[in-house]
Amino acid sequence: MPERLYAITRVADGVVRIDGPAAGPTFTRAVLEVAGAVLTWPVLGSCGLPTAEIHDPGQAQQWLWAVYGERTAAAVDALASGTPAAELTLPEQATALAEGAARLALGHWAARWWPTSYLDGIPALEPDVLGLELAALTHECQQLFDELADVEGAELLEEHHPALNPLIQWRQSAAPPRRLDRVLRLIDDAADNAGLDGEALRRLRSALEQDHRPSATPLDLAELFVRHQESALAAGDPRTATGRVVARGSGTNDWCRYPPGFVDAAENAVSWRAYAVGAGRRIEVEVVADIAAPVGGVRLAAEVRVNGGPPNRVLLARRDDVWTGRADLDIPASTTPSIEVGVLLPGFDPGPGADDRAAREAVRALARHRLTVAAAPNSGEGTYADPFLAEIAAVAAVEEDF
Repeated sequence: MPERLYAITRVADGVVRIDGPAAGPTFTRAVLEVAGAVLTWPVLGSCGLPTAEIHDPGQAQQWLWAVYGERTAAAVDALASGTPAAELTLPEQATALAEGAARLALGHWAARWWPTSYLDGIPALEPDVLGLELAALTHECQQLFDELADVEGAELLEEHHPALNPLIQWRQSAAPPRRLDRVLRLIDDAADNAGLDGEALRRLRSALEQDHRPSATPLDLAELFVRHQESALAAGDPRTATGRVVARGSGTNDWCRYPPGFVDAAENAVSWRAYAVGAGRRIEVEVVADIAAPVGGVRLAAEVRVNGGPPNRVLLARRDDVWTGRADLDIPASTTPSIEVGVLLPGFDPGPGADDRAAREAVRALARHRLTVAAAPNSGEGTYADPFLAEIAAVAAVEEDF
């Protein structure tokens, strides 16, 4: 069984750190807040035991031994009491709780960072289907959490309950995913623990009490899981500005600068044109919207830098399937400007990060691979990385659309 050396150290403010695999940019990390700690796994590459930042070693003892083993739990307790740092060789073979935790973290990553893109052909995941599986996984991994675990699971069930009836119908179809029955049973148990009730939950309990009787009628998943919106169309060419085009290009699509669901995740989703309008210059920015992007109220902005100067904000408005905006540029008419454009949500934006294009492309490749695996949902090996129900539904719905 392969092993690796894990360093256990005490860092600032008494936090104990267990060093796991190195992680990259924010959008390549699967993160899970558990009792007394934060666990982090890299989404890209091999995934072993997580990195842990333990701020309450006493509280974390309830799960440490079941994820890292008894030696690690003892080392963390000793280190918190003042003994020197330690290095332990831990098996890479994860325990059942460690695999469940990794899968739950991966599901939360998908809810936040899944690279939905019409331009790249990566379909959206139905949020209610994913949310119900996260509720099931939260219940399955309740040892990781404090007494609020049932509350969090109940909130997920209440928020995403519209997908419950479609999941029951899917279970009754001719070929449901192998994992679906277990997810539904966990949902039933979680709802019972939280004291939830309702027509859909009563129907679920009735269905689970009966033997599975496959339906002879084919199931249309595209109709079963009614998507919030149809697939977005590629951005058009409104040409609202008039004048001669003096420069054009693609901007930077930094996923960290806006919330999920606002912008198509493709690298070329941000584009711009600079026009000569009389003696002045004007820029027009166009950003392909995500299929779930808000129609009104919240407005994105473009950050425009000319010739390396300070950034200028251009507010964008949603029009059909694009965000658009334009503004005058303060540059001499006799020069050809060097223009950099990014997109952000004011108030949310943490500021521009490093150039993470390679990491974004790796995430797109991961999504495509997972969708390929999801096309044969019952061929997995039962690991934490098996397709989520939302991924299986997404790829099946796309296939049925053609």
